[in-house]
Amino acid sequence: MSKKNKRTLKADSRTSDKTSFFSIGAKLVIIISALVLMSLGSITALVSYLVSQDLRVTAEAANFEVNRRSALEAENTFANIRANLLVLTQLISASDFYDADAAANVFFGQNPHIAAFALSASGEESLFINDRFFLSGEHDTALAEDWYLRNSSLLRQGAAMLLNETPHFGISLLTFVFPGQQGLSSITNNPVGGNVAVLFSAESLLDSFGFGANQSYLVNSEDDILIHSEFELMRTGANIAHDGFIQSMRRSTQRSLQTLYQPQEAEYNLINNLVKLLPQNLKTLLPTDAGENEVSYFGAFTKLNMAGASLITIIEYDKVFEGVIETTWRNIYLTAAVLSISIILIWFFAKTISVPLKVLAAAARQIEGGVFEVSLKPKGKDEIGLLTTSFQKMSGALGVFGKFTNKEIALLAMGGQIKPGGLLKQATIFFSDIRGFTQMSEEFTKEFGSMASDKIVFWLNEYLTEMVECVEKTNGTIDKFIGDAVMAHWGTATTSGNPKLDALNCVISALMMRAAVHRMNNARRSGDKENPPIQIGCGINTGLVTTGQIGSEQRMEYTVIGDAVNLASRIESLNKPLGTDILISENTWRMIKNTILYEEMPSVTVKGKEKPVRIFAVINLAANDKGPKKLEHVRRILGIKPPKMIGDISADEQKYKITG
Repeated sequence: MSKKNKRTLKADSRTSDKTSFFSIGAKLVIIISALVLMSLGSITALVSYLVSQDLRVTAEAANFEVNRRSALEAENTFANIRANLLVLTQLISASDFYDADAAANVFFGQNPHIAAFALSASGEESLFINDRFFLSGEHDTALAEDWYLRNSSLLRQGAAMLLNETPHFGISLLTFVFPGQQGLSSITNNPVGGNVAVLFSAESLLDSFGFGANQSYLVNSEDDILIHSEFELMRTGANIAHDGFIQSMRRSTQRSLQTLYQPQEAEYNLINNLVKLLPQNLKTLLPTDAGENEVSYFGAFTKLNMAGASLITIIEYDKVFEGVIETTWRNIYLTAAVLSISIILIWFFAKTISVPLKVLAAAARQIEGGVFEVSLKPKGKDEIGLLTTSFQKMSGALGVFGKFTNKEIALLAMGGQIKPGGLLKQATIFFSDIRGFTQMSEEFTKEFGSMASDKIVFWLNEYLTEMVECVEKTNGTIDKFIGDAVMAHWGTATTSGNPKLDALNCVISALMMRAAVHRMNNARRSGDKENPPIQIGCGINTGLVTTGQIGSEQRMEYTVIGDAVNLASRIESLNKPLGTDILISENTWRMIKNTILYEEMPSVTVKGKEKPVRIFAVINLAANDKGPKKLEHVRRILGIKPPKMIGDISADEQKYKITG
């Protein structure tokens, strides 16, 4: 379709749109809907805001309370461990009355979560191991000795500290180092005190930190994670000293604080650091948006009175407002219900819309059934009237379209570019078919029996798809398929500008077909009965033809007729006896001889022609540096056997004879 006609159609469309009016039903729906949405929407927004403020206050208070309780639990745990061990050191120091190992065994029985402890006093160091702790967990007590050797220097220093031992033991264990009480035993006057290092299980603390959506974790003075619900962070010895929230906590002079923070605003945020510290195979344990989305948190911290440790509790900001979201959705449902009732009321005022819509629906069902031409009369000048008019036009267009097998021709006909009657045009006609197709059909039948029809159609359709694409890419028009044969023409419905270009495009299309068939054959498996190789023959002739719509009122097709068409068909049949795949007539050759490589074949006397017809085998485009340069190269590439002898052929039909 030309650009001029496209512009005309657009102009007609704009003209038709001016006749439509804004319907009363649409106005009522918009007005009522706007009122309902404004009223209920403002109420929903106000309620959500007020409830959100209340929830925020409650969430901050709850998070801070969870942090306080967890911190108190941790301090009590450490204080009890310290107090019990100080009592034990007093007993062990009273060596005149108590056996140290016996006292330690009693202590371990009362404190099964203690794995081992070591004492350093008066230049002497002692290690006591809870064998039952290690045996119950199937751990080697040698690990306790390694622990002692690893921390002996810290034991001698005696500075209060907490260490994460999970990376060394594979279970949740902490080391607590603290100085003992200096002085003399009240019983024996022996020196007591010194420093104490204790290895104990953190499972009880880990369990006490679980408070639903709130997440608490413990860090030491070096900001190593000691206790966390994500065990892998403990096992890998994660350190979060560079986290923005941790840094702000260290800078704060307050012992406890509650704040709202956004990790994405800090140089190092907590979530990203936790994700980065995990091994690649463990990152899948976290939510898919961890460390990626911009998430805000309520964060609270408490600095413990033990060894510089700090307890941090966080809760995701969005989880706090899940209740508000649910309430908002309920209000949205209420709004939808009110809006639905309003629309139902409006329906009674716009009932006239339903009647023409039913008529259009009935017409659509007729078209679905194959009756394209339906009679519709628009009533009114609103949207329904415009739709009815457009539907009527579409129905007429479908009626025209149904008479054509070629979509491009149908579109041209609907655009008024193809009118009834014949036109004389200089065109190039193309015929092609598959060599030995009849024998191939018989082979399919022998091989596949009742399934032969499906398989041969599938095989043929794959071939024809490639051929049609070659024609369309060169501005040609597919006329028809005659079994395995393809008929096409250039310069008829559309043209490239002049007959010479049309003829050249036709030859280019044939060369593209040659390449496509060769490519398809190379992709086929050897001996594949369902997909045998193909050889084609193409015949091309240029001349005056009559173009037009031929057929009946029920069925029409756009085609070409004339002597030039018949000659193209006869030239195509000569490919087999001459051992070629693309033959062109003298008429075509004269137009494009300077642009192609060719080889003249023996002249042919065709039935109905007094003079012999010169024909030429197309080898390649002259400008193409790649590909064959001689006919023998074409035959070798395509596997075409050269003819042994050229003489009188097709004697049964006597359409032509080769004269020399």
